[in-house]
Amino acid sequence: MHAVDTNLLVRLVVRDDADRVDAGEAFVATGAWVSHLVLAETLWVLDALYHRSATQIADAIDRMLKHRELTLQDADVVALALDHFRSRPSLGFSDCLVLEIARKAGHLPLGTFDRNVAKLDGTRRL
Repeated sequence: MHAVDTNLLVRLVVRDDADRVDAGEAFVATGAWVSHLVLAETLWVLDALYHRSATQIADAIDRMLKHRELTLQDADVVALALDHFRSRPSLGFSDCLVLEIARKAGHLPLGTFDRNVAKLDGTRRL
């Protein structure tokens, strides 16, 4: 299985360059892996550069989770983080993902100064 970088994943999600979309789809046609870091960077790009709303970002994550050729690192963790993000989009997906990665690794509580993040089960506000 191939791995993808942020630039390729952004092209697949945004679909703003037909040649690159075609090349990206051909590359992932036999299966491609998306790391947490690439996922987080892609979502940052969607927010900061493409001004996508929290709902649009959540929908993009959902499409990636359901994509036939993409395998997201720890897809179960990403799905749990998506549930948190959909219920509290002001948190930001990355905060939700960090919490669920820590939970899976058995390293809770997650210490935070962020009062909104601290509302999630498994965190401790300092």
